Amino acid sequence: MDSTHSPIFDGHNDTLIHLLLPDRGKGRSFYETSPLGHIDLPRAKAGGFYGGLFAIFTPGNPEISKNDQQEEIGIYGGKKVQMAKAIEYQYAYNHVNATMNYLDKLLGEGKGEVILATDVQLLEDAICKEKLAIVLHIEGCEAIDPELNNLHTFYQRGLRSIGPVWSRPTIFAHGVPFMFKQTPDTGPGLTTLGFRLITEAAKLKMHIDCAHLNEAGFWDIEKLQVVPMVTSHAGAFSICPKARNITDKQLDAIKATGGIVGVNFYVADLRPDGKNDPDNTPVMAIVRHIIYIADRIGIEHVGFGSDFDG
Repeated sequence: MDSTHSPIFDGHNDTLIHLLLPDRGKGRSFYETSPLGHIDLPRAKAGGFYGGLFAIFTPGNPEISKNDQQEEIGIYGGKKVQMAKAIEYQYAYNHVNATMNYLDKLLGEGKGEVILATDVQLLEDAICKEKLAIVLHIEGCEAIDPELNNLHTFYQRGLRSIGPVWSRPTIFAHGVPFMFKQTPDTGPGLTTLGFRLITEAAKLKMHIDCAHLNEAGFWDIEKLQVVPMVTSHAGAFSICPKARNITDKQLDAIKATGGIVGVNFYVADLRPDGKNDPDNTPVMAIVRHIIYIADRIGIEHVGFGSDFDG
C-alpha cells in the first residue's frame, strides 16, 4: 500500500446490482474501466478504494405498476406518509440468490484481485496486499424468512451485514419515505420478528445497518444494546431535513455505542433545499455533512457511505 494515501473503505454501494441488471450496467465488466456506473476495479484502484459494503438490494417488481407500489401508512408529524409496498418474499429470495451467484462468478473471474471478506483478518490482509475487499450486505431483508433460516444460509455464503429495511416495510421493520421537511418519525418500530432478527444477527456478529430505518426502529435497536449503532449511508437532518437523514439525538446515540455514520453522496439528501440537482451541487455539500457530524460526535464516528451505483 502506498504509505502516502490511506485506503478508502466505503460504507455502501449498489455496484453488484448495477452489474447484474442489464438495464443498469448494460453488461459492463467489473474488471475493465467503463464510462457506465461508478465502481469498477481499475477506477477503484485509481481512487484508493480498497473495500466496502457491497449491497444486495431487491428493486421493485417490474410486473407491478408504480401506482400499485405505494400505500398510505398513517399521519406522522402532521403529514400523510406514503410508503413503497412490501416486496413479495419469493421474488426477493430469487433476486438475492441470483446476486450471490453472480458474485461467485465475479470473484472467480478476478484471479485473486477481489476477495470476499468474511472476517476482520481477511479484510485487513486484502487491504495490505492492495486487493479489493467485498463485505457482503443485504439492504432490506425481504429474502429472509420468518424462521430466519435464510439468515444462516446467507451467512454461510458470506453475508456479514444486514439492513432490516430499505424505504419500504418488511416483516421485521418499517422504512422511511423520501420526504422533505419530515423527521424520521414515520411509523412503528421493530416487529416481534424484527427483534428476533436483530438478536440472531448479533449472535452471528453481523453488522446491523440502520440506514433507511425509521426512528422508532432505530431506538428499538438501540435499546437491545447488542451492537454499535451504524447508519451506513445518510446525512445530517439538521442540514437537510429529510426523513432519510438522522437527527442530532440519533447521532449522539451512535457515538455512545461506538458506532459510525457513513455520509451519503446522494445530492437530494445533502442539499438544505432537498433538491436533486447534481449539476449545481458542489462537493462541499458532502464536506459540510462530514464536518457537522464530526463536530457533533467526533471524526472517528464519521465515514463514507457513497451509495455509488445506486
